Amino acid sequence: MNHHILSFFTVIYSLSLAIVSNAQPTFLPGEDPKPADSKWVKVKPLSDEFEGKKVNTKKWQIEPKANGWGWIGRPPGLFRAENVQIQNGKLAVTVGVLDSTVTLNDKEFIYQGGIVRSIAPAQVGWYYECKMKANATEMSSTFWLMSRYDCEKKLELDIQECVGHTTELSDEWAREWDQIYHSNAIHRPTECVERLQLQKSIKTDVKNHERYFVYAAWWKSPEEIQFFLDGKYVYSIHPEVAWDMPAFLHMAIETYSWNPVPEDGGMVKRGNWEQRTTQYEWIRTWKLKE
Repeated sequence: MNHHILSFFTVIYSLSLAIVSNAQPTFLPGEDPKPADSKWVKVKPLSDEFEGKKVNTKKWQIEPKANGWGWIGRPPGLFRAENVQIQNGKLAVTVGVLDSTVTLNDKEFIYQGGIVRSIAPAQVGWYYECKMKANATEMSSTFWLMSRYDCEKKLELDIQECVGHTTELSDEWAREWDQIYHSNAIHRPTECVERLQLQKSIKTDVKNHERYFVYAAWWKSPEEIQFFLDGKYVYSIHPEVAWDMPAFLHMAIETYSWNPVPEDGGMVKRGNWEQRTTQYEWIRTWKLKE
């Protein structure tokens, strides 16, 4: 077989592997939890390979205030749409220091991040996964679900929540949150109900900003959510209330009071683009079909 024919078959083989890997969720052998008589089918409105030049605004909202959402960030970190871009085939959310302090709603903002929300709602029974590399700053990198406001029930499901860098200013319990797979099921407080929170976590092999991880959750039922890391089952959360409301995918890069940015700006100021950017290689959502 000559060199050109061999190269042709190598390309075809590589393309076939890419197609196969994109045709089913990421599972290690023996880890796929689907029933024997079912198969996974992609939910296209909640899946994206980020192959275009711009964010697909038919799938994702990058403006903080739109479509009934009004959260603009947790002070001192402000969400800004211009910080969300497609770069090198990835969804990139870059943090930084604002040119000057911004005052909104009587709150001061010094730093900037971004938020991405799905246009379409997610449902019970579906499987959600992303391939994400966290930024290396004091700000967060996240992948989660949130229902719209309802006084009786407002649900948040954090599939992954971490930060890129901790310091001596970090709360003691959060000192290792730059090397963690951490998940929450939160019944958020409203005028009608009090806050309920269940959480679980494991330590990752390296820090979250050092490589891409595949973070995933199967919203199996209103009573159980299973979590997977790099295709391997790691733990489950059984909510104390029925987890049964349609929810929307969120990717928020924000500041936390328990992991404050140092006064000199820390890594948010001195990091290079790669260190200041949370990158999502893809986001995929699946549902079961008999």
